[in-house]
Amino acid sequence: MANPERGEATLRIGARDCILRPSYAALLAAEEDLGPLFGLVERASQGQLRLAETSALFWHCLVEREEVSRERVGEAIAAMGLAKASQPLRALLAQILKGGG
Repeated sequence: MANPERGEATLRIGARDCILRPSYAALLAAEEDLGPLFGLVERASQGQLRLAETSALFWHCLVEREEVSRERVGEAIAAMGLAKASQPLRALLAQILKGGG
């Protein structure tokens, strides 16, 4: 179960709830893949975050990432819709900005 105090969120992939944990290692990998995280946060605040960026961030933050492809993460986001996907995205972005956890 996701722990919101640690900045964790849940993402439904297929029939399974997966935990997104913005650990230091996960965020380093996401930054290497997507560029500076502050830029990612800025694009999100302006409504300019692309689906590919969202799915990549989610994939890097998956606790059990080796079991799920990036494509499946993107398909899960598309299936739930952007409005519902914004809930875990907001949790991750807030953790990126405030740190702690």
